[in-house]
Amino acid sequence: MRIIPAIDIIDGKCVRLTQGDYNAKKIYNEDPLEVAKEFEDNGLRFLHLVDLDGAKMKRIVNHKILERIAVKTRLSIDFGGGIRSDEDLGIAFRSGASQVTGGSVAVISPSTFILWLERYSADRIILGADSRNRQVSINGWAEQSGEDIISFISGYASKGVKYSICTDVEKDGMLAGPSVELYREILGSVKINLIASGGISSTEDLEILKVSGCEGAILGKAIYEGKIKLKDLRDLC
Repeated sequence: MRIIPAIDIIDGKCVRLTQGDYNAKKIYNEDPLEVAKEFEDNGLRFLHLVDLDGAKMKRIVNHKILERIAVKTRLSIDFGGGIRSDEDLGIAFRSGASQVTGGSVAVISPSTFILWLERYSADRIILGADSRNRQVSINGWAEQSGEDIISFISGYASKGVKYSICTDVEKDGMLAGPSVELYREILGSVKINLIASGGISSTEDLEILKVSGCEGAILGKAIYEGKIKLKDLRDLC
């Protein structure tokens, strides 16, 4: 299972939210590149980079930070947040993203998302499938789409999606454990490379997700709050 640390960006700074609440923002570092380099120095090879300003503005905002990290590290970067148009997607890839996550666009404009899959391949386009109470959340988790999370992922898997990041919004930032049962249910229903996100607080959580069949696990607050040490992740990579 891939271990994928996360950097969330607001105003150019490395932050974490709790349950997607922008009013519950905590700044952990003024320089995201410094954080990314620390991840790399500890043997991590992947990075989940989220443009929270972009998610709010519904367009890419922090691509310059993406570019800095891509140029200054060898990390394989998945970039998401506010990617709604062909122009945004092009900027993300030109700025150094290895993969781009589309969430809200997959709900609001399925034809656009399918076109991206065809143009860039399923190896480079990730389905963002964030949920609250099993319903897909969109627009920076501010709105509920009313669509069932498993049906949503299953529908796109049938159209060629290979990777999906599934974040349980209610678990995110709470450090109370991931939604293991939900992930097991998804993997029991859909053939997909599922990347778990939200609630991870220990290496034991990571082991459980691995046994459950998740292809990857994204963690952020557990690292920043010292619940999981980077040196402990080195052995899991």
